[in-house]
Amino acid sequence: MQTAEKLQFESPTFIKRIKGMLGVDFYRLFHTPLFYIFLGIAAIIPAMLIAMTGMSGPDGTASEPLFTNVWQAIAADSPIYGFEGIEKYANMNMVFIFGGIMVSIFVGHDYKSGYVKQLFTTHAKKSDYMLSKSLTCAFAMACMCLTYLFGAVVAGALTQTSFSVNAGNLICAILGKLVMSLGWASLYTFLNIIFRRYFGVSIFSSFFFGTGILIIGVGALVGNTPVLNIFLYGSSVFACLSSNIVNLLVCLSVSVAWAAIYNLLGSYVLSKSDVY
Repeated sequence: MQTAEKLQFESPTFIKRIKGMLGVDFYRLFHTPLFYIFLGIAAIIPAMLIAMTGMSGPDGTASEPLFTNVWQAIAADSPIYGFEGIEKYANMNMVFIFGGIMVSIFVGHDYKSGYVKQLFTTHAKKSDYMLSKSLTCAFAMACMCLTYLFGAVVAGALTQTSFSVNAGNLICAILGKLVMSLGWASLYTFLNIIFRRYFGVSIFSSFFFGTGILIIGVGALVGNTPVLNIFLYGSSVFACLSSNIVNLLVCLSVSVAWAAIYNLLGSYVLSKSDVY
């Protein structure tokens, strides 16, 4: 009886374990200059895109505006299936590309510093590590989405670009992008677990998958279908300025599904490998 009670006391519950892991990860996140650098980058991107709207062409005549509305820098007017022009992708989806690079650096530092070896040789379960990293990086990417939104609003006000939009559709689009942060962060964490010994490869893989080039290529071969882009591209293109509550629920469902799949795969890879 005493032995059982002692084992129960020495084995913390899942909630206690994950709270401890999240506490460490969030402390490291908030005390890492990298996090604030990427927040700044996310704010600058829409400002640059919107500023291009008023630029003149080589002959001095006004060029075709990239956006006619500030919110087009946040999301496309309608769902994107396949490649429909670079301007359709020049929106908040770019946060998920730069966010992937941030995740690569954040996770890669765990292995370069020896933190992971120390962690796994004490008490932490590898599945807890995967989940904690996914949640922490999802928070960081959601913050990048918010600073991106702030940069777009400020730039739009300075350039006097139109702000007209259906408020309900806009809110659903923004929330759709935010909830997709969990799915993207889980994918990037999984990729960095696979390529943990090759820092350069992990960054490249995050960039490659973040651009959606693979999905565009598959679509070109087998034909563009909503199912292909909704799930494989993370439904980020499904969150648009014509979004409604159904679109938002699709984004949430896909994001949770991504998180579950990649956390299970990442935990399996970690359980079958050493900590180096």
